[in-house]
Amino acid sequence: MQITGLDRINRCGGVALLTEQEVSRSWNRLFAAGTEVTADTFSRAETLLEELRPESPLYHRLQNELVEIRELRSPKKTKPKKRAIKLKI
Repeated sequence: MQITGLDRINRCGGVALLTEQEVSRSWNRLFAAGTEVTADTFSRAETLLEELRPESPLYHRLQNELVEIRELRSPKKTKPKKRAIKLKI
């Protein structure tokens, strides 16, 4: 999936930025129900975050969502069960 919406961009010092609405829409498409989440999906999500100003509330919300999604999608590391040891006295 490509990040689209560049036909309606904001110009900020000659740099093309997506609007918050466009970033939000693209974000929702990336993580829509039923879509496979891959390493490429995370890369695209990070690219979308770069389109937002760091002080933007949407930036902070999506950044937190990305952390949560990574935690949910990452393989869970299971700790080996501790076995009780009988001590002979």
